[in-house]
Amino acid sequence: MVVYPAPRQAEAGRKAEARLSDSRLDEAVGLAEAIDLMVVAAETVPLGKPRPSTLLGQGTVERLGMVIADGDIGLVVIDGHLSPVQQRNLERAWNAKVIDRTGLILEIFGARARTREGRLQVELAALSYQRSRLVRSWTHLERQRGGFGFLGGPGETQIEADRRLIGDRIAKLKKELIEVKRTRELHREARRRVPYPIVALVGYTNAGKSTLFNRLTSSDVLAKDQLFATLDPTMRGLTLPSGHSVILSDTVGFVSDLPHELVAAFRATLEEVLEADVVVHVRDVAHPDCEAQRADVETVLRELGIGETVDRGLVEALNKIDLLSEAGLEMVTNQVGRNPLAVALSSITGAGLPDFLALLDKTLAAERRMIDVDISLTDGASIAWLYQHGEVVYREDDELAAHMTVRLDPADAARFESRT
Repeated sequence: MVVYPAPRQAEAGRKAEARLSDSRLDEAVGLAEAIDLMVVAAETVPLGKPRPSTLLGQGTVERLGMVIADGDIGLVVIDGHLSPVQQRNLERAWNAKVIDRTGLILEIFGARARTREGRLQVELAALSYQRSRLVRSWTHLERQRGGFGFLGGPGETQIEADRRLIGDRIAKLKKELIEVKRTRELHREARRRVPYPIVALVGYTNAGKSTLFNRLTSSDVLAKDQLFATLDPTMRGLTLPSGHSVILSDTVGFVSDLPHELVAAFRATLEEVLEADVVVHVRDVAHPDCEAQRADVETVLRELGIGETVDRGLVEALNKIDLLSEAGLEMVTNQVGRNPLAVALSSITGAGLPDFLALLDKTLAAERRMIDVDISLTDGASIAWLYQHGEVVYREDDELAAHMTVRLDPADAARFESRT
């Protein structure tokens, strides 16, 4: 069962809040189904003043308890934050396991993360979260969550031993992460030597990033109508209309109320975003909460440390226009007309993709800078490199050197300077 506690709003905002509550409940159901949970009931319940003991009001707890008992429901997902005491009391009242939004997302990441650092970060976040709830969820450890996950397995019989083992494991994970980050820095240096700009696709989960990625690069990255279908980043080469080559990166989808414990794990899976020359925000314009999702994505990007990029303006791919009504399509078209960094498209039908590629070309060209270089005529490799990666706007040779003015992408300019 999935329960979304919706905060009460003033009368003027109730209609909008009802729509938001429906979308939030649908998203929570999608998150539960993403790890193959069978959702037999889902409900939005109004939340006035949160109760310190159970979060929900006593009447709501009793009513839901009857639904849980009648449906023989063994797991309840609360789409919000529960304190350890609230989680314990709800489990006692309902005689069922209870997890909150943080626990659910951690469970998904634990099942889906593939890269070494991503798995280490997720396990570290999960253990830190679990340590605060070690004994408070149940009065006897036969039902205590054991090991890494939250959804099954009996725990140890000794509480103190559990705490010590988790503490030891956390210390070990932190040491391993130091080594992995050192290796990641070497990979970052290698990426800087790659002679192509990086274009990173970001966006709310299920916005269509992987479908767009597959359409542009003729790849077969998993693209499903499922939250967090893609967790680990994938990179492919892409040739733009100008003939310039870029590396396109597909990344994990974002989600509202991302648990702060997982921001570090996002940092691991979004390394290409931090190093990208262009960040493309793929948005589902057919979703009723498109603007709220946009704000959520930008919030996480700021937490990742690229707020300056967000402030300058992201390239926006307004996706899924094939699902819009005629009036909705007209509204999005007007929106694109007011924003030179936005383009409307459909990754399913291919509509708007030529405009999107042209926008990438234009954005990269706008960021190119002019450099003046003097290169020995005997250094044919460097001269050829400049012709291959930049636009030579001026050249004059004398007996010793070629005096050139070249327009280069910032990344290529940095790479050329590292060569000399």
